[in-house]
Amino acid sequence: MKGVVFVELIRMAETVIGEEAVDDILDNLDLDSDGAFSSVGNYPCSELMKIVDAFGIYLDAPVEVLQVKFGNWMFERFVDGYPAFFENKTDGFDMLDSIENEVHVEVRKLYPEVELPTFATERPKEGQLKMVYSSERPLQHFCRGMLESCMTHFGHEFTVDMQESTSDGEYRAEFLVKMAA
Repeated sequence: MKGVVFVELIRMAETVIGEEAVDDILDNLDLDSDGAFSSVGNYPCSELMKIVDAFGIYLDAPVEVLQVKFGNWMFERFVDGYPAFFENKTDGFDMLDSIENEVHVEVRKLYPEVELPTFATERPKEGQLKMVYSSERPLQHFCRGMLESCMTHFGHEFTVDMQESTSDGEYRAEFLVKMAA
């Protein structure tokens, strides 16, 4: 997993609980990286999960809630850092449709070694988008946060129904996004 994700998680946590608390938490975790992350490095997802778990304990917050908040945070970093991906997108559905065939294509050009989740989308009815997340990583709630932030970014009122399933080490979540009438 790319180090930028770790760096941003730590930045977000520092805004919530402060740098000293984050340092204390990282110092008490058994991490191969010793809690030192570079945005261009690669680190195991298991370390990310240990950190999120530790932040959850510190904040007395469910890990799923923290992942959603982190997904919101990361989406804003993507908006700031990669505005070209958002050009010519008329709404949130267009952006979500573009993840697999535009955004991930460009990411793979820059980082051929990266292991990305897959996102399959379809539009079952007018005003609806179904998106299926599949990955070896348990980041479906992070994905939900990014999805919700995307829809908010484009000014939509919406609802999201999320159905999770995991099988043989494959994490899967199906999201049904409905525009408010």
